[in-house]
Amino acid sequence: MNDTPPENESIYDRIGGEAGIARLVDDFYARVREDPELGSYFLHVPMDKLLKMQREFFGAATGGPIVYQGRPLGHAHHPLGISRHEFKRFTDHLIDSLETFDITEQDVLDIIARVNLYADEICGDVSVDG
Repeated sequence: MNDTPPENESIYDRIGGEAGIARLVDDFYARVREDPELGSYFLHVPMDKLLKMQREFFGAATGGPIVYQGRPLGHAHHPLGISRHEFKRFTDHLIDSLETFDITEQDVLDIIARVNLYADEICGDVSVDG
């Protein structure tokens, strides 16, 4: 990992833009799908659609010129009954994937902080009425 990011450059740019986000999402979901506690969530999921949505989500979350157009996260995840423990395993895999990029530790922490903003919605701890 890098120690200091270039000024005025987004995490999206530092991670490699669209191609970097695609590589991140592909690596990350390969890890998640192989996880014995998480893999079953993806057995009947059309992965091409999921990966597209995740590329949008992470592209937007890292400051890229992308707008996430997927369903609200609470609506998409609430019926799954995802626990806090499972959410943590998910973010641990994300950290492992992010650490393969030449970005700063602060970039990794910033991305994880952004993902953690959605923990309540994903784990069903808030209303998803909308």
